[in-house]
Amino acid sequence: MRTIDLIALSYRTVISHKLRSGLTALGLIIGIAAVVILTSIGRGIHAFVLTEFTQFGTNLIAVVPGKTTTFGISGSTISTVRPLSIADAESLGRLDHVIAAMPTVQGNAEVKAGGRQRRTNVLGVGSAVPEIWKINVASGRFLPAGEESNPRALAVLGHKLALELFGMSSPLGQRIRVGSDRYRVIGVMESKGQLLGFDMDDTLYIPAAKALEMFNRESLMEIDLLYESDAPVARLEQAIKKHLIARHGSEDFTIITQNQMLEKMDSILSILTLAVAALGSISLLVGSVGILTIMTIAVSERISEIGLLRAIGAERRTIFQLFLSEALALSATGGLVGVLTGIVTVRLIAAALPALPVQLAWSYIAAAFLVSLLIGIAAGVAPAMKAARLEPLEALRAE
Repeated sequence: MRTIDLIALSYRTVISHKLRSGLTALGLIIGIAAVVILTSIGRGIHAFVLTEFTQFGTNLIAVVPGKTTTFGISGSTISTVRPLSIADAESLGRLDHVIAAMPTVQGNAEVKAGGRQRRTNVLGVGSAVPEIWKINVASGRFLPAGEESNPRALAVLGHKLALELFGMSSPLGQRIRVGSDRYRVIGVMESKGQLLGFDMDDTLYIPAAKALEMFNRESLMEIDLLYESDAPVARLEQAIKKHLIARHGSEDFTIITQNQMLEKMDSILSILTLAVAALGSISLLVGSVGILTIMTIAVSERISEIGLLRAIGAERRTIFQLFLSEALALSATGGLVGVLTGIVTVRLIAAALPALPVQLAWSYIAAAFLVSLLIGIAAGVAPAMKAARLEPLEALRAE
């Protein structure tokens, strides 16, 4: 029998039992659609997190206190032999290939201006924030350089914080109270949005030395370094390590490159996406059981048809191919409808919930469709072999 005839006959058989075929393929449709939806959410979150991490650039190296990798996330108090100091940041800024170095201290404090007050994030930083973190000043200027030893009480407001405290009035030159100290506002940053839940617009920037005093800290939480794009990162990392060991006497710090953070995050998120895909694939097992069951029943119902085909000269191989093709037709139809259902659902989710990052994971979609075909083949082999083993006379006698 020609392949085209085999395929046509298989689909005619499937279509002739619409309800049974539809219910059989339903398990596959649900399974494939679940894989498409879940992996699209996983891929969307994956892309969202990596975009959030790279919005500050990729030529960054973070130095954090303590010999423990923390992915550069500030906020934890780490006991060290010698704390990271502003002098450390200044000395690192003078290394070859380093464009700028910035000390960082983070905390939370109450800010008052006139009759308004609110608690907000406070970042103690250096003058290189606009250059290193790729954040522009909307009005005024950022913290000046060269005041590390005796900084003035100057402050720069995030976009949202400026609106909350001063409304539509210009805050430049105004006095605000942060904790028990008074600061003069010299600038307002442009809107930057959130970074993994940290609202950059609801932030107050003050000199790092002032923040160390405010939060009664001895050590910086982090030193961020911006390096030249063509710099040898491995050699630069070794130079930073050697320099700090010479200053501290031991390796009581951790160096984290932006590439390392991205690789770790990419690996973790890829594993999570794969786990989500595996979870959705459980439904495919239901579909495979349905195809196996319905094809086994089909063989029992069509014994006389098999006998007639064998009697007029059909070979065992032809009978095997016919029933295997029917199973494959069911799985292919279910897989295709499942993929289309999943894609449409993802589009609807993206339109209804724009805050939820979704992105079609075509590699997983293709793999899911391929798995549906393999399920059809695997589930159809046993019934097809059973049908092929029937003897013509016994099959005809069964009528």
